[in-house]
Amino acid sequence: MAKGYWIAHMDVRDPENYKQYVAKAKPAFERFGANFLARGGEVIECEGKPRSRNVIIEFPSLQAARDCYNSPEYQEAIKIRQQYADGELMLVEGV
Repeated sequence: MAKGYWIAHMDVRDPENYKQYVAKAKPAFERFGANFLARGGEVIECEGKPRSRNVIIEFPSLQAARDCYNSPEYQEAIKIRQQYADGELMLVEGV
């Protein structure tokens, strides 16, 4: 079974309050087997304009990635994230 991935590109407007999102989202990530492959770190701009925070999260399957996103825990976390960050988040099936 192919793994599933979240790929997120964010600009965090309020790093201090963004920590609330991280804490609120943690139970959903733990429940659905999330494995952070990249979170923050140095970005080398090659094409296009990157966001300041880039995250890649691996899940056991695309369904697990989808279930995590749609979970009540994560839906509550989204409300916090959207107050303090702008960006894009996509779910991608692995090969």
